[in-house]
Amino acid sequence: MTHFSTLGLIGHLNSEQAVYSIKRLIRFLKKRQKHFVLETSTAELIDDKSLVQSAQQIAEIDSLGQLCDLVVVVGGDGSLLRAGRALAQYKIPLLGVNRGRLGFLTDILPDHIEDKVEDVLNGKYVSEKRFLLDMQVRRDQDVIATASAMNDVVLHPGKFVHMLQFEIYVDGDFVTSQRADGVIVSTPTGSTAYSLSGGGPILHPKLDAIALVPMNPHTLSSRPMVVPGGSEIRIVVGEHTRALPMVTCDGATHAEVQTGDSIVISKKDQLLELLHPDDYNFFERCRSKLGWGGHLLDR
Repeated sequence: MTHFSTLGLIGHLNSEQAVYSIKRLIRFLKKRQKHFVLETSTAELIDDKSLVQSAQQIAEIDSLGQLCDLVVVVGGDGSLLRAGRALAQYKIPLLGVNRGRLGFLTDILPDHIEDKVEDVLNGKYVSEKRFLLDMQVRRDQDVIATASAMNDVVLHPGKFVHMLQFEIYVDGDFVTSQRADGVIVSTPTGSTAYSLSGGGPILHPKLDAIALVPMNPHTLSSRPMVVPGGSEIRIVVGEHTRALPMVTCDGATHAEVQTGDSIVISKKDQLLELLHPDDYNFFERCRSKLGWGGHLLDR
């Protein structure tokens, strides 16, 4: 048996399929006489009030880290990113059930929810640590915005598609100035998300590295670059004419920036623990999700 005594449950807020799986998971936990806590927004979606009342508590997502020792997220990768940003500081592991589309992070299939959660509760799982990024927008001597990201921090033109100019520094050293539609600063976790569609490299989750991926650069020599994970990255916003540049973290939090602002990005101190089924394999996940070829030779 594992030390998981109380589970937190979070569901995708706009998915009937996720609500169905949450209800199924609650019935399984009740049968197993496991304590669980429902996230407030998730509890509001469940029409069977007897299931809601069987929870030991209903709490905001930020409180789950103090009440639970494992959180199960039912939804897509976006739902798990939301939970990861909120709970990383509590060092509480997350387990994902896929009710989204691509599902690189939420890897338990809905039809196997009882069996796979049972395995995890019995100690059959793979554990891995992922790091997040802290982001600050600095204007002169003031910090005007902060946020964290599990996937990526993106500088982009905002509402209008116009070229941006910016300079990139790594650990205080000037690297390059660029004219592009923006830049993606990605963790290994985010390397299979927006960074991948922008032409960035796939980084193995165990790598301590950060990728910098220019978006539609205006010079052929601009290429993605990988720097050590402990680096401090500073992006200085240059002059722009009609763009309304913004910096976005995981596509969820946004801050407007202007000429002269610095976007400072570094690794978050706390690591996030993800749990996977015991047959999890990163390369198999890439093959199945990205359509990579299988074996060519008989083995």
